[in-house]
Amino acid sequence: MPPKKKSADAASTDQVIAEARRNRELREKTYRERALKLFPWVCGRCGREFSGKKVRELTVHHKDHNHDHNPTDGSNWELLCIYCHDNEHSRDQVQDWYEDEKPAGFEKPTTTHKALAGLEALLKNKK
Repeated sequence: MPPKKKSADAASTDQVIAEARRNRELREKTYRERALKLFPWVCGRCGREFSGKKVRELTVHHKDHNHDHNPTDGSNWELLCIYCHDNEHSRDQVQDWYEDEKPAGFEKPTTTHKALAGLEALLKNKK
């Protein structure tokens, strides 16, 4: 059976996606190379040192999580090993999941005593 021809819209979409992926890869390659020149080849979290072929396990983490924010001084980057980088991003994901939930057993305080309630009146009388 001959392969089906793609519609013009599908082909156009595939082309746009492929171009976006190429541009992202070029951008990543550029800032990765700059980061590797700027910083020592050490993971910023665990302190593991990298050299030779192992450098490929060192990734560039964007501190503000914006991959388009790439200042030339590297102030938005830190080098992290692949394990610490995964941990960093999963930590944010877990925080988002639990952001609105309260811990088990969490209740509002039941005390009604306010230790400093009359302090303002006492201070006015001292003047």
